[in-house]
Amino acid sequence: MSSNDDLTRRDFVSMTVAGLAAAAAVDVSAQQGVVEKTVEIKTPDGTCDAAFIHPATGAHAAVIIWPDAFGLRPSMRNMAKRLAGESGYSVLVPNPYYRIGKAPMWEDASKVDFAAERGKLNPMMGSINAAGTVEKDAPAFIAWLDQQPQVDRTKKVGTQGYCMGGALVVRTAAAVPDRVGAGASFHGGGLVTQNPNSPHLLATKIKGRMYFGIATNDDMQQPTAKTTLKETFEAAKVPVEVEVYGMAQHGWCVPDMPNNLYKMDDAERAWGKLLALYKAALS
Repeated sequence: MSSNDDLTRRDFVSMTVAGLAAAAAVDVSAQQGVVEKTVEIKTPDGTCDAAFIHPATGAHAAVIIWPDAFGLRPSMRNMAKRLAGESGYSVLVPNPYYRIGKAPMWEDASKVDFAAERGKLNPMMGSINAAGTVEKDAPAFIAWLDQQPQVDRTKKVGTQGYCMGGALVVRTAAAVPDRVGAGASFHGGGLVTQNPNSPHLLATKIKGRMYFGIATNDDMQQPTAKTTLKETFEAAKVPVEVEVYGMAQHGWCVPDMPNNLYKMDDAERAWGKLLALYKAALS
């Protein structure tokens, strides 16, 4: 990687500290200046319902949030509101399961019996994880965003994802490389597999910066994945940071995850990393 592509250690630390400070508390006055609406976006496979949340005035860099397995719901909307209200991004949260039905499939994931819902979840997850889906959806989403007056098309697009959404972030960055400037995966699943279409193998198609925050139990189950991610993206000349959150379990970033998996201190640290990434890549 060239020196122009890399952040210096000092710059990255300073931006991370600034991001952590900004993420420490929700600015209620800023939240009041946020507009939230449900929109419909045409894709090659149908019509995707989504939440579009943006500051009340101005044009801003766009961000796409890919939800976890429980889909578009209030907790994901709240993340978008925070990004829009505190940091001034125009945020799209698509319903990843629009091929099956409208969102929300669940209002509150903390009340979901994951084992009991497995029969419902598997085909839903299969509908978005199938080959070619994100590669059709992501260009449609970004084309729609670029038509909105609340989006500054001169700035790169960011994308972040949780659990299932982590792999969708990588696929999005590879599908629209000239527009996506940054991608962040938090406790992402299925990032490194033995399959020929494993997301990590898309590194050579990606032009933006990437961040991978890995849960400690995911790292224990697949201890070589972090090294494979780092080496693969570095070999592709993609600026990347891979970090294991040593006290955080899979799902730690999402407040309504089942089994009390949310861990506020590490979630806030991850939020600071996200804001530092976006500041470096989207401004």
